[in-house]
Amino acid sequence: MEYSRLGTTDLNVSRICLGTMNWGEQNTEEDAHEQMDYAVEQGINFFDTAEIYPIPPNKESQGRTETYIGNWLKKTGKRDDLIIASKVTGRSDLTYVRDGETPCFNEAHIRRAIEGSLKRLQTDHIDLYQLHWPDRKTNYFGKRAYVHDPHDRPVEIAETLQVLAALQKEGKIRHFGVSNETAWGLHEFLRQHEQNDMPRVQSIQNPYSLIMREIETALAEIIIREQVSLLVYSPLSFGVLTGKYLDGVTPEGSRFHYTERNQARYNPAHVQDVIRQYVEVAEKHHLDPAELAIAFVNSREFVTSTIIGARTMEQLKTDIGAADITLPEDALAAIEAVHTVHPNPIT
Repeated sequence: MEYSRLGTTDLNVSRICLGTMNWGEQNTEEDAHEQMDYAVEQGINFFDTAEIYPIPPNKESQGRTETYIGNWLKKTGKRDDLIIASKVTGRSDLTYVRDGETPCFNEAHIRRAIEGSLKRLQTDHIDLYQLHWPDRKTNYFGKRAYVHDPHDRPVEIAETLQVLAALQKEGKIRHFGVSNETAWGLHEFLRQHEQNDMPRVQSIQNPYSLIMREIETALAEIIIREQVSLLVYSPLSFGVLTGKYLDGVTPEGSRFHYTERNQARYNPAHVQDVIRQYVEVAEKHHLDPAELAIAFVNSREFVTSTIIGARTMEQLKTDIGAADITLPEDALAAIEAVHTVHPNPIT
């Protein structure tokens, strides 16, 4: 396993990060503990979770994923060996997370969130605390176009940073990052750090895959030049890039068999031919389609760590094993040939 520096910190994170959002819905606690055991054996030192997990989010299971991780950390005593990342819920209709109040990134909500996560994780600090999505109205979660709302009144970024600064001083978080953020948002966090002596944003967690490469357009340059770590989620686009959903098939036990949530975004009809072409590239180079997709993401200069999530141990082993694959030049050329004709069919 290779490791990369997280932002400008002194932390080195594994190139593969263990994602956890299935745990508590599609996966049992026993499954979760087995996955963590195997991941650590393979050299993974970086786990990513969130207060709203598991997905799909609901009141009954909210926080269960962090609880599973906390129980494993207590059982194994490995807390000091790992870098734990979690997230605070942004403005949304998930009011059950805050006992009926609309979540936001002000002091009261962030403090309630961090205390809940610390308790469930059975730890006194979180290494990387992430804002799960922007508090303001902008284009994320599959929205291509930005539509400005002059009446939008989000919690100001400066106010949120003041809370994060206090949590750092108290030792409850070591560093902070953003997620599902735009180029403007990332720039504003950096500006606040440079001009107003606020905490420095160290990472951005956004989707990136063979069929969703919009990061290359605007975010890649700022990520590289400003040394902000990109933590990629959905490198398989919710499993679509494995090819298992081709021809209208929905395998039993798969994510879209369990829930149709996000299917319209990640698996629309118009993307099927593109998926097939990438599967053919993988087959030509004697690779599993998942290996091709993850190895491609890992090959990008602006990627620090790729977050993988698996329902089965077989899937987990394939995904982690992709970290050791270096794609040959002709495979990369074939990928670019498909991308040139079909750039970013989903967003």
